[in-house]
Amino acid sequence: MARDAGQRGESGAVRGALTEAKGVAGGLPDLLIEARRVSATVIAGWHGRRVAGRGETFWQFRPFTPGEAAASVDWRRSARDEQHLFVREKEWESAHMMWLWADLSASMDFRSRLSTAAKRDRALVLLLALTELLAAAGERVGLLGESDPILARNAAERIAQFLAHATPRKPDTRILRRFTDVALFGDFFDPLPETEATLDAIVRSGARAHLIQIVDPIEETFPYTGRTEFLDPETGTRHVVGRAEQYRGDYQARLAALRERLTLICRRLDWTFLIHRTDRPATEPLLALHARLADRHAQSAFSAMGRAA
Repeated sequence: MARDAGQRGESGAVRGALTEAKGVAGGLPDLLIEARRVSATVIAGWHGRRVAGRGETFWQFRPFTPGEAAASVDWRRSARDEQHLFVREKEWESAHMMWLWADLSASMDFRSRLSTAAKRDRALVLLLALTELLAAAGERVGLLGESDPILARNAAERIAQFLAHATPRKPDTRILRRFTDVALFGDFFDPLPETEATLDAIVRSGARAHLIQIVDPIEETFPYTGRTEFLDPETGTRHVVGRAEQYRGDYQARLAALRERLTLICRRLDWTFLIHRTDRPATEPLLALHARLADRHAQSAFSAMGRAA
């Protein structure tokens, strides 16, 4: 009986994941249109980050990415492999790889009366808009745990296709490498030790992270009063309180402590931590992230010139 119950629980979890995936897929065409509108708003201020590779030091061989110029293939190295082509990648080129991840869990489906967009929808719009911008700048992008690196002008559309079949999962950090960047879109409301374990894995990989915390305005203001029922969308647990206003101070203190901890981690590692409310324009975090990436670009360029000299 216990085994049957476990099997039913597992099949229920699978059905739940499929339901979540279908919900994401159903809204993707509209979200892709919105993402392109958002990217078009900021693309005038988005300057290409690519520079010539003179004086760069060799970093590693990597598989050839469809869409790259044939001239980039290292034919001597590729001749030793009958199935794959390889590119001789240098440190500066390696920096032009952005991995993307969005939290697709049930908690991200929340939208209050104070916002016109669910947190998950806003996360996907930002992810796809960033993909559109990076693709326009000629950079490789990939969906963490779902796709290989993509170097193509229609990268946003291809990423959307992968998202249509994606299921909620934690960031797969095993693929991250030194000099690459990873942008994480979510509310980061998971238990802090779980979040820190993910960030520690990114540190060990040598990649650089950009955290964009997406919250509904009601999750910041906590305007509840009187008898209120709270529902955990992840577990289905319900909690009823008689006077919700009594919890406001403790709740806001815990939220502030979480953000302070994430801010300290990112500041210490020279990473990015941005906070975005879904009642604010989607262009705001994109512009802020652009400024951060442009700063990274300048630092890397100066470093490359120093090594060349």
